[in-house]
Amino acid sequence: MRKVVLASASPRRKELLSQLIGNNFEVCVSSYEETHRHDMTVEELVVFHSLEKAKDVALSFDSGIIISADTVVFCEGAALGKPHTPEKAKEMLESISGKSVQAITGMTVLDMDSGKCVSEYVSTDVNMKQMSSDEIVSYVNSGEPLDKAGAFAIQGKGAVLVESIHGDFFNVVGLPLFRLGTILQEMGISIFDDG
Repeated sequence: MRKVVLASASPRRKELLSQLIGNNFEVCVSSYEETHRHDMTVEELVVFHSLEKAKDVALSFDSGIIISADTVVFCEGAALGKPHTPEKAKEMLESISGKSVQAITGMTVLDMDSGKCVSEYVSTDVNMKQMSSDEIVSYVNSGEPLDKAGAFAIQGKGAVLVESIHGDFFNVVGLPLFRLGTILQEMGISIFDDG
């Protein structure tokens, strides 16, 4: 199998990619610093970030396929990244309580051998339950929301805060597997074979 490189430090993305292609890839974290750009829509921005991460990691390799991604949660005109502090997590959860939000992932798959590059975004609608103050405080105290875009982890305890979703579940976790699988197959990476 050809070399596949995941340009992400995210343990969730690593887990998702191994679900798709096994452990036949290596991880190389990008040194690209994300900056907020006011001249781009949120969709353009996550695609831009994913492309820049892929190009940065590509400098360390001569061949293979680079996969990178950038996920934000979008609610009523605001892009919600990772809160990092309990106070910010509480604020984010209060802002999305009872609302429909979009998990938007920009993803780039760069084939260094053919020069082909697919860079696009996938959006999933997520309907959040109306949360009580006690629920929010308890969830924040669990520590789970601090490093998650939008301050919730649909694959963790945060699952009980999500009423329903429309779209790719894995996109909400951070890597849209349906679209990624299609792109990899188009680039000659087999999903269903063991080698």
